[in-house]
Amino acid sequence: MRALEGRPPETVLAQHPATGLKCTVQAAAINAVMAGCLPEYFPVITAALEAMDEAPFNFHGSTASTGGSAPLLIVSGPVTDDIGMNAGGSLFGPGNRANATIGRAVRLIVMNVFRMVPGISDRSTQGHPGKYSFCIAERADLNPWPSLTEEQGYPPGVSSVTVYAGGGFVNVENHGGNTPEAILDTVADAMANYGCITLGQSVVVLSPEHANITASTGFSKTDVQRYLFEAAKRPVEGMKALGKFRQQDYDLQGREDMHRGLEPADILVTVGGGDAGGHSCFIPSWSRERSSLMQSKPIGVCIDCD
Repeated sequence: MRALEGRPPETVLAQHPATGLKCTVQAAAINAVMAGCLPEYFPVITAALEAMDEAPFNFHGSTASTGGSAPLLIVSGPVTDDIGMNAGGSLFGPGNRANATIGRAVRLIVMNVFRMVPGISDRSTQGHPGKYSFCIAERADLNPWPSLTEEQGYPPGVSSVTVYAGGGFVNVENHGGNTPEAILDTVADAMANYGCITLGQSVVVLSPEHANITASTGFSKTDVQRYLFEAAKRPVEGMKALGKFRQQDYDLQGREDMHRGLEPADILVTVGGGDAGGHSCFIPSWSRERSSLMQSKPIGVCIDCD
């Protein structure tokens, strides 16, 4: 990697709170090269590491727990086109160098720099494929709502990366629904399945087809978040029957039923995927509690990347 972002190679980007191990610009660059990144991808990686370094993200817990999470990177803004990220068909899948290698670089840093090694310090019970690479771009051209960068308060022209300690991918299929309620009730049902429902945050990636149906009658993104929060719930009796009821969670929520998260803002909603197809997804948080909260950072400029 050449001169990147104008920062000295010894600049610390993130530190492991339990071991004190530090990731410098140089260490991140070495792992980015091993992952196959191009130089222009590097600012996304450094911003993601800085987001993961924020205390509410709980870097140690999210990489060491039996919950088996992986850091999901959601990139928003003009940088996605600048570096050729995939926000369309198979955005979670193979075939795009930027998505694949940025996510892979973060994973290599977690293992090689912070020494969170599966079976040793990474105690994931099962893990999931996102632990190889978990990085997507927000789709701008078919997004009926403000972008994540706009929601996060960044000025026009600035890109951002949001990092979320995510569990396994849950596909949500509905090819027949033609109303916002039909689409959102399907998503909410996936979010409220007994295996996933917790106090943790959520990420919902609506396909362009589902987003278009949902926005067709004037639903704003805030409306979507409110609808999903109110619909993604389970009765206390059911939680008790399965051994999942925790009085402290119920008291913290202060509601009659158990909802996914504490409030509508706990649900990040974005748009991604191919032009057609009734497939969206829900990605649960990794723990039963609020042990990790998603963080975002603006993405800097790559210097001398030509």
